[in-house]
Amino acid sequence: MKIRVPEAITNHKVASHGGIFSIGTKHNPRLLDFSSNVNPLGFPSSVKNAFKNLSQISVYPDPDSNDLRTVLQKFIGISKNQIVVGNGATEIIYNYCAAFLKKQNVLIPIPTFSEYASAAKLNNAKLYFFKTMDLNKDLEEFENMIPKKNCIFLCNPNNPTGSILKKRNVLRIIESAHDKSAMVFLDECFIELVPDGNESVISYMKEFDNLFILRSLTKSFGLAGLRIGYGLGNKKIVEILQKIKIPWNVSGIAQKSAVLALSDKSHISKTLNLIKKESKFLTDSVSKIPGFTCYNSATNFILIKSDIPSSQLQNKLLKKNILVRDCSTFRGLNSNFIRIAVRTHQENLKLVEALKEQ
Repeated sequence: MKIRVPEAITNHKVASHGGIFSIGTKHNPRLLDFSSNVNPLGFPSSVKNAFKNLSQISVYPDPDSNDLRTVLQKFIGISKNQIVVGNGATEIIYNYCAAFLKKQNVLIPIPTFSEYASAAKLNNAKLYFFKTMDLNKDLEEFENMIPKKNCIFLCNPNNPTGSILKKRNVLRIIESAHDKSAMVFLDECFIELVPDGNESVISYMKEFDNLFILRSLTKSFGLAGLRIGYGLGNKKIVEILQKIKIPWNVSGIAQKSAVLALSDKSHISKTLNLIKKESKFLTDSVSKIPGFTCYNSATNFILIKSDIPSSQLQNKLLKKNILVRDCSTFRGLNSNFIRIAVRTHQENLKLVEALKEQ
C-alpha cells in the first residue's frame, strides 16, 4: 500500500533543543543542566499540593482549562475569552501556524527560537529571515521587510541572544505590521524573568487586533515537565485556536499546578533578585576567561561566543557533569556559540571553574 504524505511533512526537520535528553543519554542526576532556561529556583513549593490528591489522575481534565484561565484573567488583566491554554507554549505555536499561516509569507528575525520556522514551514509558509543580534539597532530595515497581509514572529526577550526590544520599538513594529494588514506573533515567554524594566505590551492588546502574545509557565514558574503555556489574542483568534486544539490538551495535574503556582506572588520576585545578581556574576566571570565573549542579556540566560567549537566544548563540559547548549543548530549562528542558563550561585561557580580549565 502506498501512503501519500504531504511534502511539507516528509521534508519536516525536527528542531533541536537543550535539556538533559538532548544529548541522547540516560538521565544523570549529577548533571548540572545549563542548557535549559528554566526558573533557577524551580517551581513554587505550593505546587506540591497538586500531587496530594492523585485520584484526579483517573478523571478527564477540563478541556478548556476554565479554572486556570479565570486565574490568568486576574493575573494578567486580560479577559478569559482572550486566553487559550496549551500543552506547553510550543503546542500553541503549531496550532497558530496551522490556523493562520497556510502558504503565507512569514518574516522571522534570526537567530531565534527554532520552532517558529519549523511550525510555519510545516504549513507550507514561505519563510524570510532577517539577521540581527539586536533588533533595536536594525528596526527601520526590519520594518521595511514586513510582508503585507502576512505574518511576522518576534521573541522578546530573544532566545538565544538575550537581547530585549524596548516597548516603544515593539509597538512601532506592531503598528507598521497593522498598517500592512500583517499579523504579529509575539513570544514573551521570558519577559517575566527580566529583572529590570517592563517591556511587555500586554496592556496594549486592545489597540491591535493583529497581535497575538505567547507566554509560558514552564520558564517563569519552573513547570517544564508538566508542559503548560498560554496565548493571548483578540476573541476571534482565540476562538479559532480553541476550536482546533486537541481535546483535553492539558492534564488536570498541570492545570492545578499552574493555578497554585500563579498564587505564589513571592516566587517571581525571589527569582528576579537571583537572576539579576547571578547573571552579572556569570557575565563578569566568564568574560574574564580568555577565549570567551558574553553578549549582554536582559534575562535568565547568556549567549557566549567561544574560540572552542561549541560541540567540542559541550563534550568537554559533559565530562564534568555540566551541560551547556550547543548553539550551532540556531539559524544565524555558527559553531562558536554556546548558551548558558543562570542557575544558583554554587552551580554557577562550578560552571565558571570548568570553563577556566578549557
